[in-house]
Parts: sequence; C-alpha cells; structure tokens
Amino acid sequence: MSVVLDTNVLVSALLTPYGPAARVLDAVLAGRLVLLFDDRILCEYEEVLGRGRFGFDPQDVKALLDFFRSEGVAVVAPPLKAELPDPDDLMFVEVALAGKANAIVTGNKKHFPAEGCGGILVVSPAELLSML
Repeated sequence: MSVVLDTNVLVSALLTPYGPAARVLDAVLAGRLVLLFDDRILCEYEEVLGRGRFGFDPQDVKALLDFFRSEGVAVVAPPLKAELPDPDDLMFVEVALAGKANAIVTGNKKHFPAEGCGGILVVSPAELLSML
C-alpha cells in the first residue's frame, strides 16, 4: 500500500511514540507501507521537524529523511488547479494523484475535502491502521 504522509503525522509520531501516527511511521520503516514524496514534501518535513520547539535531534531527523529518500518513492507531480483550505497542502494531493497513492494520511482531514482530492482516500492514522 502506498501512502503520502502529511507532515503532522510525522510530528505526532515522533512526539507520541506509542500512538497511531507512530504505528503508521513504524509500518513505513518496516516496509509494510510505501511512502510517496517529492522534494517539496521532504523540504517541509525537514523544516518542520527541525523547529527547535519540538526538540528533535537533528541527526535523527536526517536519518529519517535519508531513509525516506532511499526506501520511499520520489514522484514528479504536475500542478493541480484544486482548492484546499490550506493551499500549502496541495503538494500532498498532487503527489498522491501522480503516484497513484492508496491514501493520504493526515491528522487534519478537514484540510483535505473530497472535492479537492481527486478521489484519493484521505484517512487518519487510526483509520489507516484499521486498513492494514
């Protein structure tokens, strides 16, 4: 199953190591889920996870991103003319559609209304876990 992870899922996974988001990240790390991404998504992951307020070790963040680069699937995604509540989230939909993802996983489903997602399934971490 291939997925696109919203950045908030990674933050939640690293802040709450036994929660649903962490179990989703564990599935990616174990190869049970294939992560789809592009350079924009990796840049956002790096910028957000590097924020001092979270206190994540920079070497751990680098190792995680290196894993994504080596084991995930880089997608070249054409721009879409969809509208989302947060325009910065459009890149996740673009990558999901171009890469034929099974789902976008997010902690903020309201940011991904069905009419803006081109038929891609949008699920919470807990919902994704119930599908595995």
